[in-house]
Amino acid sequence: MFDPTYPLFPIFAFLGFVLVLIPLPWHFQAWNSGTCFYMMWASLACLNQFVNSVVWANTALNVAPVWCDISIRIMMGASVGLPAASLCINRRLYYISSSQAVSITPADKLRAILTDSLICVVFPLVYVALQYVVQGHRFNIFENIGCYPALYNTLLTYFLSIMWPIVIGLISAIYCVLSLRSFARRRVEFGQFLSSNKSLTVSRYFRLMALAMSEILFTTPLAIFMMWLNATATPIGPWRSWEDTHFDYGRVEMFPAFLWRTDRLTVIAMEFSRWVTPLCALVFFAFFGFADEAKRSYRNVFWCIVKPFGFRPSKASSPGVRSIRFVILPTLAKSVLN
Repeated sequence: MFDPTYPLFPIFAFLGFVLVLIPLPWHFQAWNSGTCFYMMWASLACLNQFVNSVVWANTALNVAPVWCDISIRIMMGASVGLPAASLCINRRLYYISSSQAVSITPADKLRAILTDSLICVVFPLVYVALQYVVQGHRFNIFENIGCYPALYNTLLTYFLSIMWPIVIGLISAIYCVLSLRSFARRRVEFGQFLSSNKSLTVSRYFRLMALAMSEILFTTPLAIFMMWLNATATPIGPWRSWEDTHFDYGRVEMFPAFLWRTDRLTVIAMEFSRWVTPLCALVFFAFFGFADEAKRSYRNVFWCIVKPFGFRPSKASSPGVRSIRFVILPTLAKSVLN
């Protein structure tokens, strides 16, 4: 079945894959580990969705089984990896708004990075491994969507899989509320802390908070809707045994678009669940891709590219300001005159 919107989604998915990584260098230099993990998970998820939407455009055949084995695990990991990164961002913002110390020591930074790594990397890996317990068969393929996990709809699935994005989102929302309350109570100390912290400004603080809040608003309602849909659309089966759940595990179920698009709720769930990933990536770029530090980085990259061709920025009369005029280097001028 032809998708009339194609190739709209692949374009947005690829843009999300590329654009969300642009602010990575300066966030990495600032030790913003939660933000870096957010970019990595969003970029990986967008790349995964891009490949799926291109390979399985107008087909539901199992043309790349090994890729699907990898793809569904990326989807599983990103389903908790993005909310976990948002949790780390909100957790860090709460720590900043409520901290009694004026500065952060290197030991504090290292401890924060290790904690964020446990939450954003180790936990998603454990989560992905546990999905095999309730994975009824190898995977599903939906035409125009691509590979999709095949989880057996049993009560254990809700505890091992479905509930965790919701739990993480709620914890993240609590941190967000607490940081806002702490900021309202301790504005003076908050200003002193930020004035001593070169890697975090007031503007970046509130952009991070807005990013984390938007991620909560995107993913948590989706997770709740998916839980409701799983609980009501199909009956919840009993957990009988490991052998029963994994009987004929190697099979692959394929769903043409004319079949799965007949159910309106399924269409809403499938489309929203794939669009939310590039949306999160593009929202991140909107918050950080046009900031002052981003513009400085773009300017530096531009001059690095054009400098070998003999161009360099000229100094303006006022200090710290660059004019937009080009200056031809002497070596290039000689070659031109000759």
